[in-house]
Amino acid sequence: MKTLNFITGNKNKLAEVKAILGDAIDIQDRAVEVPEIQGSIEEIAKEKCRVAAEMVGGPVLTEDTALEFNALKGLPGPYIKWFLEKLGHDGLNKLVDPYEDKSIVAVCTFAFSSGPGEEPILFQGRTEGRIVPARGPPNFGWDPIFEYEGKTFAEMEKDEKVGFSSRKLSVAHTDEMARH
Repeated sequence: MKTLNFITGNKNKLAEVKAILGDAIDIQDRAVEVPEIQGSIEEIAKEKCRVAAEMVGGPVLTEDTALEFNALKGLPGPYIKWFLEKLGHDGLNKLVDPYEDKSIVAVCTFAFSSGPGEEPILFQGRTEGRIVPARGPPNFGWDPIFEYEGKTFAEMEKDEKVGFSSRKLSVAHTDEMARH
């Protein structure tokens, strides 16, 4: 079985990825500080993966999450972490208050590199939902404001959320990672 360095310091992300992959790949988490560039979701994911592969000196898997508000033409997108940090759940809701359209899309992009100098391969999953006032425990990012089929991600049991999350949809290509 191949070992893969998953570049994250977030234990919640690590737990979800391990739950999704099961025993397919041995995942080792590595907390490596990788600079965050500005750009599209794909540009950010590829650069983060390239740098991580160089820093670790081996195969890496990186993950980036974006939250696109359709009323805001895709913003905050890959910058959701910073918007959430500065505005909180209530502030994110206030961004779309003037708009009738409350639909949002969670985008999870995994990038895999087999090692330094190798071009990253992207795997992307998307889950459509709507933004709602925060419900459920505030343990994991924007989960309390992302509603899918009547429940927020924060209100769901872990197994329920993992079943259709954008993270699972993007990791569905693990067979391609295993070949590299």
